[in-house]
Amino acid sequence: MAGSIVILTGAGVSAESGVETFRDKDGLWSKFDYREVATPEGFSANPALVHTFYNQRREGLAKVAPNAAHVALARLERERSDEVTLVTQNIDDLHERAGSRNLIHMHGELAKALCGRCGMRHDWRETLSTQVPCPACGKTGGMRPDVVWFGEMPYHMERIYEALRACDLFIAIGTSGNVYPAAQFVQEAGRAGAHTVELNLEPSETVSDFGEVIHGPASRVAPEYVDRVLRAK
Repeated sequence: MAGSIVILTGAGVSAESGVETFRDKDGLWSKFDYREVATPEGFSANPALVHTFYNQRREGLAKVAPNAAHVALARLERERSDEVTLVTQNIDDLHERAGSRNLIHMHGELAKALCGRCGMRHDWRETLSTQVPCPACGKTGGMRPDVVWFGEMPYHMERIYEALRACDLFIAIGTSGNVYPAAQFVQEAGRAGAHTVELNLEPSETVSDFGEVIHGPASRVAPEYVDRVLRAK
């Protein structure tokens, strides 16, 4: 029976709900130059373009819903209470809508905005622009999506590594293994003695680092593995 469980989810989980991916062959980075819409320099050069890009992504949240993988992970958290830490690279809100609560968004959240003037974060579902004032400081021109851009440090890294070093089971679901530092989490968990599991549509770039590998759609393999963990309790 696993004790502490850390789960890492990537784009492959939300893709089955219809969320556009970034790095796939037909993903967003094949249509947009990430340097223009996902870097601090791009935002400084053309904030209107960046806002348009993320406003469209935010509007798209209303058109998608959690799938069986999201639901299964929320169930695991409910039944294993404080033993489960869910870390996601995804910036959508599908895990929350499925019921997950002990959740770390390491790349930020589409449904939040960050003020570059005062540093305050706000829940945000509306359109953002350079004309929108910060609800905290009242200044305009500084509001941006609260997402981690290229060249910026992912959020909550100290908390994530603390969980990895203490976990007994590490599960990566729907991740490509080519985005760092998340791609190194399996090695960190392995060094701590955790059993490591890859649940992915196809082998990731770090597949050889896992102790157990199951391939298939996240909406099928994640619920099956959750059932297995809960039966072993």
